[in-house]
Amino acid sequence: MSDAAVSVSWWARLRSRPALVTVFALLLGFVVGALVIVTTTASVLDAWRGFFHSWSAPGHALKLTVDNVGAAYRTMFEGAILSPSNFWHALTTGHGWPLALTPLSETLTYATPLAIASIGVGIAFQTGIFNIGANGQAILGGIAGAAVGSMIHLPMVLHLPLTLLAGLLGGVVGGMVPGLLKAYTGAHEVIVTLMFNYVVAAFLILTLLSTALQMPGQQNDISRTIDGSAQLPPLFGASSGLRVNWGLFVAAAVAVFAWWFLERSSLGFDFRVTGANPQAARASGINAKAVIVLVFAISGGLAGLAGVTQMAGTTHFVDGGFLIGNAGIGFTAITVSLLGRNRPGGIVLASLLFAALGVGGRAMQAATGIPLDLATVIQSAVVLFVATPVLVKEIFRLRTAPTAAVQLATKGWGS
Repeated sequence: MSDAAVSVSWWARLRSRPALVTVFALLLGFVVGALVIVTTTASVLDAWRGFFHSWSAPGHALKLTVDNVGAAYRTMFEGAILSPSNFWHALTTGHGWPLALTPLSETLTYATPLAIASIGVGIAFQTGIFNIGANGQAILGGIAGAAVGSMIHLPMVLHLPLTLLAGLLGGVVGGMVPGLLKAYTGAHEVIVTLMFNYVVAAFLILTLLSTALQMPGQQNDISRTIDGSAQLPPLFGASSGLRVNWGLFVAAAVAVFAWWFLERSSLGFDFRVTGANPQAARASGINAKAVIVLVFAISGGLAGLAGVTQMAGTTHFVDGGFLIGNAGIGFTAITVSLLGRNRPGGIVLASLLFAALGVGGRAMQAATGIPLDLATVIQSAVVLFVATPVLVKEIFRLRTAPTAAVQLATKGWGS
């Protein structure tokens, strides 16, 4: 086979991979973000208005555009990953490592519970079930973990695992309610799980104001602080000032478990078959009701584990706004799971991306004055393009056979 034929064959195989569509969707998302920066920055707009005023005006306008977009994305990168100058200083002097690693630490801290919750949502999506209640399940996990972590006193070797287990079980309870309703009454899981989030939010306030979990001497909706033996310790020690904690390994373990469960276990195979073809699953003897209940138990349990990991690793208590601000971790997990194509490895990468955009967006706002909402615009644009793969393929000429394009466009969440 000639070199040209090999090259064509390689490109044909590459462009058929879903991951390539995701990469191009990410690129398009940043292009949309750049257009937003250009159209909302007064100095850039003024420069382009004077495009024909002089021979140097076009070059000035272009330079100002590149400078503004470059500054925004540079500060976003430095705020979320690392600053090259700070890293070089720490590397050459041996000092300043906490400052150099703080951006990466914050990104990993934010991504840890998000990845756990998103994997739980992704497992449900692969089974053809829409778990929109991950936020409520995560809150229940935080409440259960805060209760065990603050009201039971044990050595860390027992207390920390028990706290995490309590959070996981809290999420299981939150998942079993809609699971049983769907399996045995036919209730629509989207409506039930969505409304269950509001029930849990009200239950959170009730728990923090009317039970022994409320911090003694407080009238506000805030819980007791969990014992040090129930906290996930900072990975580099408390003296480092870096917030990234051992919850990172909990997330890694969840990702490995999810991969093994979906790809290697017989129950995971039943889940995937049910999601891909429910009729074939029933014909092969798979118990649909049992699968529904188990999916919600596992998905809810992982959401609860995400909630308790957030609480035990960073806040060490829950309050009335726990996991509710900024649309809630459970709702963000839906878009992260979609971006990661419901696969554990992809979800981990998508969680890191969303965490980096959020953390870097705050640094960008502080340094350049560009609103944090730009990060949300980029996230939304990326998800939009991922959800419309045919559009991305047309833009980048990644054309395949018509039947394949139609199939990809009409596949469900498990595609």
